[in-house]
Amino acid sequence: MQPVALQSLSELERASLQELALYRLQEKLLVGDFSLDRDGPKGSKSIRQKLESFSKERKDCSPHTFGIPLSQVIANDRTHRQLQEAVGKSRRLCLEVEATVTRFRAQRQKKSGMGPSCVRAPDGGFPEEPLSPALPDKSFWSQRRGAMSVDSIADLSDNVSKLLEALQLSHPHELDPRRVLGKKKMLSLNPITWQVPRIVERCCTHIETHGLQTVGIFRVGSSKKRVQQLREEFDQGLDVFLDEHQSVHDVAALLKEFLRDMPDSLIPRELYGAFLSTATMEGPAQLDALQLLLFLLPPCHSDTLHRLLRFLGEVARHAEHSWDADGQEVPGNKMTVSNLATVFGPNILQKEKPGEKDAGALNFEDSAAIILVLQRLIEHHQALFLVSPEMQCDILRRLFQTDPDVIDYLLRRKFPAVPQLEHEGSAEGHSPSALPGWTRSLESSSVSSELYSNVSFLNLHVGI
Repeated sequence: MQPVALQSLSELERASLQELALYRLQEKLLVGDFSLDRDGPKGSKSIRQKLESFSKERKDCSPHTFGIPLSQVIANDRTHRQLQEAVGKSRRLCLEVEATVTRFRAQRQKKSGMGPSCVRAPDGGFPEEPLSPALPDKSFWSQRRGAMSVDSIADLSDNVSKLLEALQLSHPHELDPRRVLGKKKMLSLNPITWQVPRIVERCCTHIETHGLQTVGIFRVGSSKKRVQQLREEFDQGLDVFLDEHQSVHDVAALLKEFLRDMPDSLIPRELYGAFLSTATMEGPAQLDALQLLLFLLPPCHSDTLHRLLRFLGEVARHAEHSWDADGQEVPGNKMTVSNLATVFGPNILQKEKPGEKDAGALNFEDSAAIILVLQRLIEHHQALFLVSPEMQCDILRRLFQTDPDVIDYLLRRKFPAVPQLEHEGSAEGHSPSALPGWTRSLESSSVSSELYSNVSFLNLHVGI
């Protein structure tokens, strides 16, 4: 078993990982005595409720991007993308119909030889071609678009059906906050789609393409008028394209404004103190604590933070002068990890909501801790968003206690090379009675020792 990316876990596995991370953080005394469960003592509010509370606010607000919850931004982006896809399909359909009609007219004129208004063939008879253009039927459109009807999936072989099932993704609109870990058929067994706002992805991509050698990126001033125009275009839901003519400094300022104005900061305020407490740690202990805290983040916050940290790491990699293949000196942008942490730290780790009293006031200790924590996140972002084999086994053990009927499906997805399991069926068709068969198959295969320990654990609990 190898470390896997956090985003590759299913929704059910990520929820279980949150529970495990919270338990271990409470053991380290880094977080208080609260739970992820929705049903807590009367008058108390769980961390999961706190992290979800912003998504219930200002649903009908006019801005599409700035000053609204991150989950709402992603929902707006999804609606915009679906509208664009629908318009694009309609346009393609119109063009294809027009091309079919034009081709039909040309063929009729060529074969009749008697002008566009005559339909009689040269021999006096009528041509065999129909008098109206033969438009493609529904099956033609499905083949052209690479689509597959839902009914046809049932006709596929079992292996192909499993492959399609494994490739499916859970969309953000399917993630109902009312679904709770442990309730049957509620959390998806497939990974959650990548949830990064369009503005973050486009700003990062633009700077990675055009601004990595720009000296003083994120520090040099920008045009307030141009930044405000870009902001209004994103807020109006327009499809904003950032090309080489757009000022890198304007795009950098736009990205900072988006992060600064988020009502629910990228790292939730409920975890502000816990993240800052890791500044006093050193070495592996510090990285372990940071990783557990990152596992607590909601998927949209986790994915967006991951994209941002990867981008900042790329900017820092070009901080110093270098030389190209021709021996020419390439100027550095002078934005080291420390400089980037100083600029972005207060926007990512916020103690107060934007606009509140003393929102921008931080003492020296907190400021230094924020910079140090963000430095570590940038420097080690690749490892921090990986789930170790040990943690994967712990997730499986926990799920065996809460959802034993899904273990077979999850293991088959993680180990596709394992010999064919004795018990076949869909992800929802498993039962504990099938465990002895697939555990024997796993024990006889060349799976890693971590999985052997997990099989032993499962065998112990089912009395095999």
